[in-house]
Amino acid sequence: MGKLTVRALHAVLAVVLTGSVLVQVLMLWVLVGGKDQEDGSLPLTPLRLITILGIGTAQVAMGCIWRLVTMVRRGTVFSHAAFRYVDGIIGAVVAAALVWFAATAVNAPGQRDDPGVTGIMAGIGVAILGVALIVLVLRTLLAQAVARDVEAARMRAELDEVI
Repeated sequence: MGKLTVRALHAVLAVVLTGSVLVQVLMLWVLVGGKDQEDGSLPLTPLRLITILGIGTAQVAMGCIWRLVTMVRRGTVFSHAAFRYVDGIIGAVVAAALVWFAATAVNAPGQRDDPGVTGIMAGIGVAILGVALIVLVLRTLLAQAVARDVEAARMRAELDEVI
């Protein structure tokens, strides 16, 4: 991965992370301010809390991606240290799915006339869990690459001894 690509990705992550923190702060400010103009259609306070948690899961994933991109640039991604960041991404995606299911549950009572919306939202939650499974498969591929890298280093060392 080139230096320009890493810098561009870090810049995008920094902008998105900064924006997400600002949104969280504004939502907390509104939440603490207590000036909710609820008309009874949706419970805004639980949805705001769920949204703040959902943004937090995205922030955790972005932090892990930042570290992995840095490791790729340094050439150290094929090491056991990378697993903690991949596991962090998996955990963040699973947490995001749980947060989405909570939003679905909060939204469901308002959808009694149109239960298809709740079904679609539940399906999106399952799709989010599918993303976690895809990252788990990629973790397995990383484990295989790390094992081969370790084996190659061992064979190089043996070859160096022979020569």
